[in-house]
Amino acid sequence: MSEDWQTKYGTRRVRRDPPTLEEAIFAAAGITEDQEAQAEIASALMGMEYEPVLAEVKKTTRIAARSGATTRVIAGEQGVQRAVVVERRVIRKRVAT
Repeated sequence: MSEDWQTKYGTRRVRRDPPTLEEAIFAAAGITEDQEAQAEIASALMGMEYEPVLAEVKKTTRIAARSGATTRVIAGEQGVQRAVVVERRVIRKRVAT
């Protein structure tokens, strides 16, 4: 899907692609840790049924729990790939005594 409009510099185009299921689950995992809520968010983003998305969320969570860090490969222009690594850090606060 694309949208074109005219500017004083010429025609401008914005490409809008719907997210893949993996991208929707990755976005939902950044919002909440609850698997059911993740499946609900991802199914709303994709416009899919809840049950198959929940099964995919559980599978993705199981794989991510084994590795500790989540790595996503994002294809950019011309097929160039770059890895995005998301790690959770535990922030420890000092208590003044």
